[in-house]
Amino acid sequence: MTTVGNETPTSAEDLLSRKHTPAERIQHVLHSNPALSPLIVLVLSVIIFGLVADNFMRPQALSLLVQQMAVVGALAVGQTLVILTAGVDLSNGMAMVLASLVMVKLNHDQGVPGALALIIGIVVAIGTGALNGALVTRVHLPPFIVTLGTFSIFTAISLLYAQGQTVTLEPNAFLLWTGQTLTIGSVSVTWGVILMLLLYVVVGFALRNTAWGRHLYATGDDAEASRLAGISTGRVLLSAYVVSGVAVGVAAWIVCGRVGGADPNAGLNYNLLSITAVVIGGTSLFGGRGLVVGSLIGALIVQVFNSGLALAGVDPNYQVLATGILVILAVSVDQWIRRVKA
Repeated sequence: MTTVGNETPTSAEDLLSRKHTPAERIQHVLHSNPALSPLIVLVLSVIIFGLVADNFMRPQALSLLVQQMAVVGALAVGQTLVILTAGVDLSNGMAMVLASLVMVKLNHDQGVPGALALIIGIVVAIGTGALNGALVTRVHLPPFIVTLGTFSIFTAISLLYAQGQTVTLEPNAFLLWTGQTLTIGSVSVTWGVILMLLLYVVVGFALRNTAWGRHLYATGDDAEASRLAGISTGRVLLSAYVVSGVAVGVAAWIVCGRVGGADPNAGLNYNLLSITAVVIGGTSLFGGRGLVVGSLIGALIVQVFNSGLALAGVDPNYQVLATGILVILAVSVDQWIRRVKA
């Protein structure tokens, strides 16, 4: 005869009436609110660096912090969509550089009007996303391998196209509009920051209120079950990479305003930073769980750590160390949250 322990539920009523431990309650709350844990980390880090660094809480420092994270924040929007499908995009930083070079060189070297150069550059960015998506969905290659390969391809094309040279635009060029500032009191933000926030609003609305958003989450959570339920998972995956390309195009415009032109060596770390922002922001690397607003919080956390440590006079190498620790902690917490029990 088998002995059943007191802790083991023997019926559905026992299962429903089982009391959760405090840790399990926290697990449930964090599982239901993916953006809550990064928000707590952001608030705590702002308070700590506000106490450690005298200049950190000044409006000018906070304004600069937000402006510095605009590019990563825009890239993180597209990265979120890809990671929600259980994929990853290692190429978005160099795709952004390539798109920005196309915009700037068409305008500067060929005399193409700024608005038209912008549109062509965004089309190039969308093309990079469509290429990644086609290789993942049509050729059935792993996203990691595909985007690792296209990262090298986009890097080589960018260096060849720019001939290794940075291109600087005239101060009044249309493409530099995203670098112009809007001052409210003692706080200044660039139009690039506002454009990035608008991107979050649009994509966040689409994920929450459209069938496309629900299908994206379902595909990332369980692609086979979604396919059996009638969802065209291939189209959903492809659309995630294409929309990610749009975000790359917007980021390319923002980086033009930030650096005053285009630099073929500017995007080497942006892909990793965007992944870091998304992971720290609570989006699961296993797909199907996360919010785009969490990625915005994650991008802010990364920049808060970098700016806070810099203002505190800490060696820059410790900024990289802190970022690495944050990523490992974020993935560990995600693993713990995914083990949530009923």
